Amino acid sequence: MTPEALQQRVQTLSQTFFGRPFRHQATFNSRLKTTGGRYLLQTHHLEFNPKMADLPAFDGIIKHELVHYHLHLSGSGYRHSDQAFKQLLNQVGGARFAPRLTPPKPSRPRWTYRCLNGHVIVRQRRIQVVKYRCGQCQARLEFIGEVRN
Repeated sequence: MTPEALQQRVQTLSQTFFGRPFRHQATFNSRLKTTGGRYLLQTHHLEFNPKMADLPAFDGIIKHELVHYHLHLSGSGYRHSDQAFKQLLNQVGGARFAPRLTPPKPSRPRWTYRCLNGHVIVRQRRIQVVKYRCGQCQARLEFIGEVRN
Protein backbone atom coordinates (compact mmCIF):
# COMPACT_ATOMS: atom_id res chain seq x y z
CA MET A 1 0.00 0.00 0.00
CA THR A 2 1.38 3.38 -0.96
CA PRO A 3 1.34 6.41 1.37
CA GLU A 4 -1.26 8.08 -0.88
CA ALA A 5 -3.48 4.99 -0.73
CA LEU A 6 -3.13 4.93 3.07
CA GLN A 7 -4.16 8.59 3.32
CA GLN A 8 -7.17 7.94 1.08
CA ARG A 9 -8.15 4.81 3.05
CA VAL A 10 -8.03 6.67 6.38
CA GLN A 11 -10.10 9.54 4.99
CA THR A 12 -12.67 7.13 3.56
CA LEU A 13 -13.01 5.15 6.81
CA SER A 14 -13.25 8.36 8.82
CA GLN A 15 -16.08 9.70 6.69
CA THR A 16 -17.89 6.35 6.50
CA PHE A 17 -17.79 5.26 10.14
CA PHE A 18 -17.48 8.55 12.02
CA GLY A 19 -19.25 10.97 9.68
CA ARG A 20 -16.39 13.43 10.12
CA PRO A 21 -13.43 14.22 7.87
CA PHE A 22 -9.85 13.33 8.68
CA ARG A 23 -7.93 16.57 8.14
CA HIS A 24 -4.42 15.51 9.16
CA GLN A 25 -1.75 13.22 7.80
CA ALA A 26 -1.57 9.42 7.91
CA THR A 27 1.87 7.91 7.31
CA PHE A 28 3.73 4.64 7.63
CA ASN A 29 6.41 4.38 10.33
CA SER A 30 8.70 1.38 9.90
CA ARG A 31 10.06 1.79 13.42
CA LEU A 32 6.79 0.48 14.89
CA LYS A 33 7.39 -3.18 15.68
CA THR A 34 4.64 -4.60 17.90
CA THR A 35 1.98 -1.92 17.62
CA GLY A 36 -0.39 -1.50 14.70
CA GLY A 37 -0.45 2.27 14.78
CA ARG A 38 -0.37 5.34 16.97
CA TYR A 39 -2.08 8.68 17.32
CA LEU A 40 0.21 11.66 17.95
CA LEU A 41 -1.41 14.01 20.45
CA GLN A 42 0.57 17.14 19.55
CA THR A 43 0.24 17.03 15.75
CA HIS A 44 -2.95 14.90 15.44
CA HIS A 45 -1.25 12.79 12.77
CA LEU A 46 -1.60 9.01 12.58
CA GLU A 47 1.27 6.57 12.08
CA PHE A 48 0.86 2.94 11.04
CA ASN A 49 3.07 -0.12 10.97
CA PRO A 50 3.73 -0.96 7.30
CA LYS A 51 3.97 -4.68 8.11
CA MET A 52 0.31 -4.67 9.15
CA ALA A 53 -0.94 -3.00 5.95
CA ASP A 54 -1.45 -6.31 4.13
CA LEU A 55 -3.35 -7.98 6.97
CA PRO A 56 -7.14 -8.31 6.82
CA ALA A 57 -7.39 -6.63 10.25
CA PHE A 58 -5.75 -3.41 9.02
CA ASP A 59 -9.08 -1.59 8.70
CA GLY A 60 -9.72 -2.39 12.38
CA ILE A 61 -6.35 -0.85 13.27
CA ILE A 62 -7.19 2.29 11.30
CA LYS A 63 -10.57 2.54 13.06
CA HIS A 64 -8.84 2.16 16.44
CA GLU A 65 -6.54 5.10 15.74
CA LEU A 66 -9.41 7.14 14.32
CA VAL A 67 -11.31 6.61 17.60
CA HIS A 68 -8.35 8.19 19.43
CA TYR A 69 -8.26 10.99 16.86
CA HIS A 70 -11.94 11.95 16.88
CA LEU A 71 -12.42 11.64 20.64
CA HIS A 72 -9.34 13.75 21.36
CA LEU A 73 -10.42 16.48 18.96
CA SER A 74 -13.94 16.51 20.41
CA GLY A 75 -12.60 16.78 23.99
CA SER A 76 -13.89 13.38 25.14
CA GLY A 77 -11.96 10.59 26.81
CA TYR A 78 -9.55 9.25 24.18
CA ARG A 79 -7.56 6.82 26.32
CA HIS A 80 -8.00 3.04 26.25
CA SER A 81 -9.43 3.01 29.77
CA ASP A 82 -12.07 5.69 29.13
CA GLN A 83 -15.67 4.58 28.74
CA ALA A 84 -16.23 6.84 25.71
CA PHE A 85 -13.30 5.17 23.94
CA LYS A 86 -14.61 1.67 24.62
CA GLN A 87 -18.12 2.53 23.47
CA LEU A 88 -17.06 4.20 20.23
CA LEU A 89 -14.58 1.40 19.45
CA ASN A 90 -17.35 -1.19 19.80
CA GLN A 91 -19.74 0.96 17.78
CA VAL A 92 -17.42 1.27 14.76
CA GLY A 93 -15.95 -2.25 15.05
CA GLY A 94 -12.34 -1.28 15.60
CA ALA A 95 -9.62 -3.66 16.71
CA ARG A 96 -8.82 -3.67 20.42
CA PHE A 97 -5.34 -5.14 19.92
CA ALA A 98 -2.97 -5.42 16.98
CA PRO A 99 -2.55 -8.96 15.62
CA ARG A 100 0.71 -10.78 16.23
CA LEU A 101 3.17 -10.75 13.37
CA THR A 102 5.26 -13.64 14.66
CA PRO A 103 4.08 -16.85 16.27
CA PRO A 104 4.47 -16.98 20.05
CA LYS A 105 7.59 -18.59 21.43
CA PRO A 106 7.14 -22.18 22.54
CA SER A 107 6.87 -22.57 26.27
CA ARG A 108 9.91 -23.89 28.10
CA PRO A 109 9.66 -27.28 29.76
CA ARG A 110 9.26 -27.49 33.51
CA TRP A 111 10.98 -30.21 35.52
CA THR A 112 9.21 -31.86 38.43
CA TYR A 113 10.91 -33.36 41.48
CA ARG A 114 9.56 -34.93 44.66
CA CYS A 115 11.29 -35.40 47.98
CA LEU A 116 10.97 -38.53 50.09
CA ASN A 117 8.42 -36.74 52.32
CA GLY A 118 6.13 -35.93 49.37
CA HIS A 119 6.93 -32.24 48.72
CA VAL A 120 6.69 -31.44 45.01
CA ILE A 121 9.18 -29.03 43.41
CA VAL A 122 8.68 -27.64 39.91
CA ARG A 123 11.67 -25.94 38.28
CA GLN A 124 12.55 -24.30 34.97
CA ARG A 125 16.06 -25.75 35.01
CA ARG A 126 17.10 -29.32 35.65
CA ILE A 127 19.14 -30.10 38.74
CA GLN A 128 21.28 -33.02 39.79
CA VAL A 129 19.33 -34.86 42.49
CA VAL A 130 22.55 -36.07 44.09
CA LYS A 131 23.72 -32.51 44.84
CA TYR A 132 20.48 -30.90 46.04
CA ARG A 133 17.94 -31.50 48.80
CA CYS A 134 14.37 -30.42 49.47
CA GLY A 135 14.18 -26.81 50.65
CA GLN A 136 11.44 -27.57 53.19
CA CYS A 137 12.60 -30.74 54.90
CA GLN A 138 16.15 -31.40 53.59
CA ALA A 139 15.13 -34.86 52.31
CA ARG A 140 16.58 -36.40 49.15
CA LEU A 141 14.97 -35.58 45.80
CA GLU A 142 13.85 -37.88 43.04
CA PHE A 143 13.18 -36.85 39.44
CA ILE A 144 9.52 -37.24 38.39
CA GLY A 145 9.51 -35.97 34.80
CA GLU A 146 9.01 -33.13 32.36
CA VAL A 147 5.83 -31.04 32.35
CA ARG A 148 4.85 -28.98 29.28
CA ASN A 149 2.65 -25.92 29.76
